[in-house]
Parts: sequence; C-alpha cells; structure tokens
Amino acid sequence: MGSRKIRIEPAAAENIAAIALYIESKGLLATAEKFADNVYDYIIKMADARKSYHLCKEPVRLALGYKCLPYKKKYTIVFIESADELIICEFISSKLIHW
Repeated sequence: MGSRKIRIEPAAAENIAAIALYIESKGLLATAEKFADNVYDYIIKMADARKSYHLCKEPVRLALGYKCLPYKKKYTIVFIESADELIICEFISSKLIHW
C-alpha cells in the first residue's frame, strides 16, 4: 500500500488537543486519550495513495482548493491533497462549516 507523507498544521493539532483536553476536564482521561489516538489513526489511514477525496462543498474552502472529510459526523478534517502529501489544515466541528 503506497502511502503519502502527512503534515499536520499546528492549528489542526491544537484543535485536536483542545477537544481532548475538554473531554479530560469532564473526568474522562482514558476517553480523551482514545479520542486523540483515534483521530491520528484516521488521519494515517487517509494517507493511502490509492484514495482520492472530494473538494469541500463550502464556498470559501472550495475557492481555496481544500478538501473536506467528515470524522464521525461531528467533526470535519479540512486538508490539501497532492500525489505525495496530505496537509491537514483544520480539524473543526462540522457545525462551523456553513454550506
């Protein structure tokens, strides 16, 4: 299986960490760790070079050439895809994307 290089922008990593910290603040330490691990595992699976993704439907991100992929329906991963690299730009709540 060919794999592309993955680069996660600091803003996306900070959003993942902030969500995990919020879950941890509710007294769910193991759940917070599991959430972050699952997100990063999902991103690693996205690196499969045989897969290609659709452009975002949201007009602003579409104009910038971003691609969007839902994560568990509640979050959206916004990224730039090329033949040899994925650049994860945003990890945000799906409610913040205005279609």
